[in-house]
Amino acid sequence: MKIKRLFTMEGESPYASIEFEKRASVIRDPDGSIVSKWDNVSVPKHWSQVATDILAQKYFRKSGIPKHLKSAKEKGIPDWLQPSLYDKAKDDQEISEADSSAVDTTVSETDAREVFHRLAGCWTYWGYKHNYFDTEEDARAFYDELCHMLANQMAAPNSPQWFNTGLSWAYGLSGPAQGHFFVDPKTEEVMPSKDAYTRPQPHACFIQSVKDDLVRDGGIMDLWTREARLFKYGSGTGSNFSDLRGDAEPLSGGGVSSGLMSFLKIGDSAAGAIKSGGTTRRAAKMICLDADHPDIERFINWKVHEEQKVAALVSGSKTIKRLIKDLFEAIHGWENESEKFDMELNKDLRSVAKASRLASMPFSYVYRIIHLSKQGYTGVLFDEYDTDWNSEAYQTVGGQNSNNSVRLNNSFMQAVEQDKDWNLYWRVEKVKAKKEGREPVPCKKLKATELWDEIAYAAWASADPGIQFDTTINEWHTCPADGPIRASNPCSEYMFLDDTACNLASLNLLQFRDPKTGELDIAKLHHGSRIWTIVLEISVLMAQFPSKNIADLSYKFRTLGLGYANMGTYLMVNGIPYDSAKALAICGAVTSIMHMTSYSTSAEMAKEFGTFSGYEKNKDNMLRVIRNHRRAAFRAPDSEYEGLTIKPVGIDSQHCPPELLKAAQQDANMALKLGEKYGFRNAQVTVIAPTGTIGLLMDCDTTGIEPDFALVKFKKLAGGGYFKIINNSIPPALYKLGYDDSEVSDIGNYIKGHARLDGSPCINANILRTKGFTSEVLKRIEEQLPTAFDISFVFNMYTLGESFCKETLGLSDEQLGDFDFSILKHLGFSSKEIEAANDYICGTMTIEDAPHIKPEHYSVFDCANRCGRKGKRFIAPEAHIRMMAVAQPFISGSISKTINMPNEVNITDIKEALSSSWHYGLKCNALYRDGSKLSQPLNVNVEEYLWDEDEVEGGIAAEKPEQVQIAEKIIHRYIAKRRKLPHRRSGYTQKAVIGGHKLYLRTGEYDDGTIGEIFLDMHKEGAAFRSLMNSFAIAISLGLQHGVPLEEFVEAFIFTRFEPNGMVSGNDSIKMSTSIIDYIFRELAISYLGRNDLAQVNPDELQASAVHTQNKDQPEFDNEQVFSERTLSTEESLAFLEQKESDFEGVDFALLKNSDSKPEQVHAEFTGNSDFGVDTSTESWETQERSPKTLVQEARMKGYEGEACHTCQQFTMVRNGSCLKCASCGATSGCS
Repeated sequence: MKIKRLFTMEGESPYASIEFEKRASVIRDPDGSIVSKWDNVSVPKHWSQVATDILAQKYFRKSGIPKHLKSAKEKGIPDWLQPSLYDKAKDDQEISEADSSAVDTTVSETDAREVFHRLAGCWTYWGYKHNYFDTEEDARAFYDELCHMLANQMAAPNSPQWFNTGLSWAYGLSGPAQGHFFVDPKTEEVMPSKDAYTRPQPHACFIQSVKDDLVRDGGIMDLWTREARLFKYGSGTGSNFSDLRGDAEPLSGGGVSSGLMSFLKIGDSAAGAIKSGGTTRRAAKMICLDADHPDIERFINWKVHEEQKVAALVSGSKTIKRLIKDLFEAIHGWENESEKFDMELNKDLRSVAKASRLASMPFSYVYRIIHLSKQGYTGVLFDEYDTDWNSEAYQTVGGQNSNNSVRLNNSFMQAVEQDKDWNLYWRVEKVKAKKEGREPVPCKKLKATELWDEIAYAAWASADPGIQFDTTINEWHTCPADGPIRASNPCSEYMFLDDTACNLASLNLLQFRDPKTGELDIAKLHHGSRIWTIVLEISVLMAQFPSKNIADLSYKFRTLGLGYANMGTYLMVNGIPYDSAKALAICGAVTSIMHMTSYSTSAEMAKEFGTFSGYEKNKDNMLRVIRNHRRAAFRAPDSEYEGLTIKPVGIDSQHCPPELLKAAQQDANMALKLGEKYGFRNAQVTVIAPTGTIGLLMDCDTTGIEPDFALVKFKKLAGGGYFKIINNSIPPALYKLGYDDSEVSDIGNYIKGHARLDGSPCINANILRTKGFTSEVLKRIEEQLPTAFDISFVFNMYTLGESFCKETLGLSDEQLGDFDFSILKHLGFSSKEIEAANDYICGTMTIEDAPHIKPEHYSVFDCANRCGRKGKRFIAPEAHIRMMAVAQPFISGSISKTINMPNEVNITDIKEALSSSWHYGLKCNALYRDGSKLSQPLNVNVEEYLWDEDEVEGGIAAEKPEQVQIAEKIIHRYIAKRRKLPHRRSGYTQKAVIGGHKLYLRTGEYDDGTIGEIFLDMHKEGAAFRSLMNSFAIAISLGLQHGVPLEEFVEAFIFTRFEPNGMVSGNDSIKMSTSIIDYIFRELAISYLGRNDLAQVNPDELQASAVHTQNKDQPEFDNEQVFSERTLSTEESLAFLEQKESDFEGVDFALLKNSDSKPEQVHAEFTGNSDFGVDTSTESWETQERSPKTLVQEARMKGYEGEACHTCQQFTMVRNGSCLKCASCGATSGCS
């Protein structure tokens, strides 16, 4: 094959036009346990820090590379392309000269060019060795073009390529075989791999078959083993389980089957165990089931029921724990010893026992507590669960380790529309009827609409199952003679025969845009599509596979997965609304160009090397599919399509740019012409994958076919931390729409804020000076503004200084210690003035109502989610479906995309979206309603409505019975009590150095020696980090003063992991910590709770005698002014009270045996968390933080999902296909 140069010059380095620089990158192991910092990572200068970290964290080979290498001198291979071998002689010489066997003779990858060379060189070597290039010059051009494209972020292969490809070729690495297989290209026989590295495993997507057999090869238990091998290497797999017999289906040997679901639970547990074992990401699997399976209803509702169990575990555990505590207190708090255990005489015990019965707590627990109390126990351990995704509650229930999809054929969809019956069949009966040539006898009959309702409700309630349209999928099948397509990979982009695999690569569309005209460079897109089709084809040639059958079929059919990313960004920078006819036409044309160019390249390779093995058997069907692709490019009449029930959406010639339309149609003609003449080398060539991690590596603002998710992004700094920037797409889009420099600047400042006091309305430097603010204080304020989301974050004691607040502003300790106290309001600024200043300084994070912007241009900047606090616009679900519909006719496989829907949609909306997807000709669809998962926090706007005092008081209160209003107001007054600290208080100061960062921890104590406040000082750190630590200390102090036990804080925060961490100096008991927060609560636990188990050095002889007093009297509690009284609906109020009481209940006494004395009172029962939500349970970080100032809600305002990344703990998770992706570290929640 001839390879032309488009980006490089012969004789020049492929990096001639690219400047590289050295950077630092923080590296974490997948489990986050080890943290190291590299100061010599070389990357292209234009790469972001996130892209740098992705390459260094995930894709650099970090160990085991021999320092000394030599050429393999393989016959027939040019010197520049020779494989490398380990040069042991040079190692021995170095060790000998150093006179030490401790010399390290291995190195790691630290330069991006080393990785590019490893990948491009390996592909070129295998291609050259097997005659894919006409000449050595063509091979060199292929290598140079690939290196240039990788360095310029124009394209990237899937993650397994970065992990595995080229390790043997570039570094001579070898290792024991791992049970893989490959096909020898000369003999086409399947052979076992002799070692782990000679042939890489570049495939990410697998589909595996499963037979209705328990233990033999290909059966149920064998599948779990095959899945485990894939999960171990970070790949995903999908299977259709429809062959497994249903519940109570007769067995041939007598008895009945335990049913499909019993086996799915085993597989789910196995996948969960592998996830827990420390793989790079969770086990990713897809479970497909045909709609006529006897267990289909249980399958549809599987996740719904399991999430109900989680809800029951969470609320039940909190309720029972609270009641157990109340029972112990009712018994031991009763003064008359002879009556305390008698329910008839002890009215407190009787009252709690009645409450226990009303709460449906097993009454045996009441008697158990009474018996324990008689034995002298004052408490008992009782686990409390929460809705965190990684919590024990979710680990306890099933169905959490797979994406589930129901396979619906056209017969079912038509039965729904016509309100017909739908039959379910025993599996054996269906097979038997097929053999006998008759219709099977149904085991159950129900209305199709009933099943449709269940699907819609389950998708609405738990985001599963997704839908795969079986008839549509198989009508576009290129190889039906070898069997139907029955399943997909976990993200649903790869759909083909069972026991096959696909390797993926994606083009970054923005890098194929002409920077001068803004239009797509069609010649570059042609070139890129051709080059990367060849890369993927060579990858099939050189690959090894996890099973013999997968190796055989994958080699025979040679399916490829070329796709793209940044479609949403490309549209926005060109000023084209995502939901517009022009955007749809462009998407269709671009997808067609890539797809048909790839098929043309496949036909070109078929001319040279022959077609794939199954082509002749499937020739007529494959050419039929290619003709249908071509017809869609010409938007042919429905009557012209061959063998399609649902006609596709073709390219709209009226709205498509002429040059794109012309190219798409010419490419379609060429692909069909070449295919008819030479056939095809590959059964499939394209998919649209989520491009999760590799999308970040290419600095893509949008992944796959998705729109953007926010207008403000947070750019990562090399030294850590983030700063706020406007979305890169906005300025070029505004220029394209005709706005001038000053208008673009004004709009940008409206969105992201000016980050300065100068020019701010109402609150600026001049006004603040009149109120006593000095230049030094104003400087400290200015330092905080670039990273602030709200100016109230900045105006606090820790930024302004305690002495300034007290002496200049005249604030009291009580005011400064009150989290709800606003310094800005104290200074006389109104809410409207504060809001105006906040919009000017911190920005609105939306373009709505921006200066100069024309309302007709709003749609250009619409995102997948509402933007900022004020944003109301977002892209409608139907628009996502339409965009998928125009791309699907030009994709061999499918499109991995989840349709995001707002929380307020109803079940009818779900049905309409699914039905619309079928009518548009999509192959699959998965819907995600915001907040449908218990583990996901609600949208910030929803929570603000729920906890808006004025609305609740003025609206709902009027509709409630008077007695309920009064009762709830009393309770709210009761829990608003706060335990005041004395004006002169004891405590201690502890200095320590954690990972090279100095920290001062100061405590404040009550007269009885219990802790009431903490202060944290890291004065040499950056302003943003220092402010965050100060705010954290305030939150903890307020929690302590409102009755949150220190024990709860300790359990919540120890073992949290982030930088700085590592060695601790300056503390006699603690020598290592996983973070500053971990250190703080270890120190407090040791000093105040006697938790010596958290110390590395036993502190029994080391503890300083604290300045505690031994006063055991009850501390004074003063009623404070009630700052909110809420009246809610009965359901809301009961949930609120139950949650609050359980969250802030007293310390577990852990079976403390104390038969002689009355249990010491704790004060949690007199306190609760007030409106600002100081709550330390794991759940609170996700669902109970009511203020928009919390991490979760900040994340939602930024456009993120509001969930913490399981790897780096940042709240920067974005939806990516059917999974979540972390925009900070690249970790994913699935296979994307």
